[in-house]
Amino acid sequence: MIADIVRSRAFVQHVVLLPVLLLVPAVAGRFYVYILAVIFVTGLLAMSLNLLAGHGGAYQFHHAAFYGVGAYTAALILTRTSLPAWVAFGAGPIAAAATGFVVGAICVRLNKLYFGMLQISLGSLIWILVLRWYSLTNGDDGIHGIPMPEFLSSATGVYYFVLGVVAVCLALMYLILKSPFGATLRAIRDNPQRCEAVGINVRRHQLIGIVVATFFAGVAGVLFVVLEGSVFPDMLFWVLSLEIFIMCLLGGWFTFYGPMLGAAIMVALRTFVGSYTDYWTLVLGIVLILLIFFLPEGIMGIHLRELVRQRGRRASMKAAE
Repeated sequence: MIADIVRSRAFVQHVVLLPVLLLVPAVAGRFYVYILAVIFVTGLLAMSLNLLAGHGGAYQFHHAAFYGVGAYTAALILTRTSLPAWVAFGAGPIAAAATGFVVGAICVRLNKLYFGMLQISLGSLIWILVLRWYSLTNGDDGIHGIPMPEFLSSATGVYYFVLGVVAVCLALMYLILKSPFGATLRAIRDNPQRCEAVGINVRRHQLIGIVVATFFAGVAGVLFVVLEGSVFPDMLFWVLSLEIFIMCLLGGWFTFYGPMLGAAIMVALRTFVGSYTDYWTLVLGIVLILLIFFLPEGIMGIHLRELVRQRGRRASMKAAE
């Protein structure tokens, strides 16, 4: 399996693109380096949701809650304790995954819409807890001026750290999706009843998928702390969860890099269109309407659909021979 992955097109693209991204700080200004780092963090968050929703069929409607749990865990350790930074960076994803396990164990008993509605309720409970617990989280003031290690004191150091962590996470996600577990998740997405009939424990696999997805969401939360040096309760609000869904929809649900592309579009609209008008969401709405009518599978879904058709033609030709 590893040999097939190494020879795959996605792996080759990953390896070829990485050296190009390493050269960005040398040729681009500080502002564009920062925007690219924001795209990486936001894209990792969107891809963590797509791992569960697009490939697993479990619509986690309040994914931002776990993003915030990871960020707040790292921020509290960095500001309230004298523990090393690497402890905070590791504790964030673990706390997010642990929260995902608890929430997932409750929600996984339900299906489809009810699963998502219960997710929203529990995620909102986490958000209000962070918002109202002033003695711990500073409430709606958030936590600012979070200290960072020396190697993260420069914009270039932060960029390379974010790029390295995101690259490792994408490689791990790709391996997970290409593994038997990833194939099982896609089978559950397509037909959970048939999976149960052949002896697959659907709830257990969905719960594991939730834990994995929330772990990567926690990694994105920690990277946000590294990039911004602050956290705030809006990170856990349901509006951000909606934005994450839109990113996946823009890029393509059933593709690997689609959510990263969707994140790039969202960040670009907010940054560049938002600099000219406060109504950048109107532009986003128009883009979404056009997408739903003309590209319902997302921008990268066109390539996926064509690839499926080509494979179907090849299979037909082989059968005819």
